[in-house]
Amino acid sequence: MELTILGVILGGAIAIATTIAVEYFRRPKLRLSAIEQAVEVSYPAGKPARYGRYLALRLTNEPLPWYAKWMQRSAALQCRGTMSFHHLDGQKVFAADMPVRFAESPQPIPMEIHLGGYVGILVDPQRLSADSRVDVYPGEEVRLDVAARFDNDADCYGWSNLSYFSNPAWRNADWKLPAGRYLVKAVVSSSGEKCATLFRLLNEGTSRDFRLERALPSDTAR
Repeated sequence: MELTILGVILGGAIAIATTIAVEYFRRPKLRLSAIEQAVEVSYPAGKPARYGRYLALRLTNEPLPWYAKWMQRSAALQCRGTMSFHHLDGQKVFAADMPVRFAESPQPIPMEIHLGGYVGILVDPQRLSADSRVDVYPGEEVRLDVAARFDNDADCYGWSNLSYFSNPAWRNADWKLPAGRYLVKAVVSSSGEKCATLFRLLNEGTSRDFRLERALPSDTAR
């Protein structure tokens, strides 16, 4: 009788432990890493700039390890985040954090529609928002915008949905960074999971020198 009760208790404990382990492995596992290759874009006349150089991070929902491939990791739903800019001594450049923008999310601008020979504008209130969210499925990755620099400007600007509503367009004074070196901390959360990374932003020399670098151990300490 005692052995039977012990077996039931042990079996229940194993079932509970197995369920906890499965749920642990299945939950999203987010990782942020710097993208070394900047994106360069040339624009036609009439745009706010003729040339732009964009820096971004890569957000990945890690696939399951080989020994757990029999399970399926959950998607990271409604990923959202913030970005803060700091001087090299750790002091914040701006009082508020900048909401992040995912490159895969729709641009917060009215959509142009063509009906026959007529051209119209469709305004979607859900697109015209500072909020940017995406779903990241297991093994997939998305770009996370950081900053942009235009034409021959010495200044660069934190890049988010708010950049589309600034005056002048694309150059949001609230996130203006003069020439220099900065620390940037990005934080992304989804479904109870959160990941963060710290890196350096170098805004020196010509626009070709505008880039991201890995943070130094001393930067993290600050």
